[in-house]
Amino acid sequence: MTRVLVVDDEPQIIRALRINLKARGYEVEIAGDGAAALHVAAHFHPDLVVLDLGLPDMEGTEVIAGLRGWTTVPIIVLSGRAGSTDKVAALDAGADDYVTKPFGLDELLARMRAVTRRIQPSGLPSVEIGAHTVDLATRAISGDVRLTPTEWQLLEHLVRHPGKLITQRELLHDVWGPQYQTETNYLRQYMARLRRKLEHDPARPRHLLTEPGMGYRFQP
Repeated sequence: MTRVLVVDDEPQIIRALRINLKARGYEVEIAGDGAAALHVAAHFHPDLVVLDLGLPDMEGTEVIAGLRGWTTVPIIVLSGRAGSTDKVAALDAGADDYVTKPFGLDELLARMRAVTRRIQPSGLPSVEIGAHTVDLATRAISGDVRLTPTEWQLLEHLVRHPGKLITQRELLHDVWGPQYQTETNYLRQYMARLRRKLEHDPARPRHLLTEPGMGYRFQP
């Protein structure tokens, strides 16, 4: 069952979406402001977020940035702001699509299906790192190793491109969000944590490699 988080401060929209989405088999959680949205997302782990921009406590773009700090979940903005500036700002912040209010339910459902299809995993690999088998499809690691959501995202980005150098800027943008593209200390800390958890000898890694001054590489 697809889990959807609806973030809006208009009770009629919340009620209508909850009823209609549940009737179509979605599991729905709601939030009326940005702080609640970030809190619910961290515990509910939605498969999709439908987000209004005009929230009472913060801008929707701030919520997008907060989510992009730890998740790549698809985000559809549902907003009464029809200007191109608002659309570009939301998309640049990390939104996947933008629907303008008033909206047709059929159109919104079609957009939801489209973004969900785009992020469906295909051919998720199972790889060996040190003495551990990492199954990305089930997010399980042999030896009862546990990773945080951010560690999983970072590892997935590397494992999906075996042998390829992935730049620091690309990893920071895709894992933490566009506002973190110069925070290279994040990468050093998280890569060190992954090596401690997965590599046989973290000081001399064989699989999670650093290319000094450039980025990182997963070597099978």
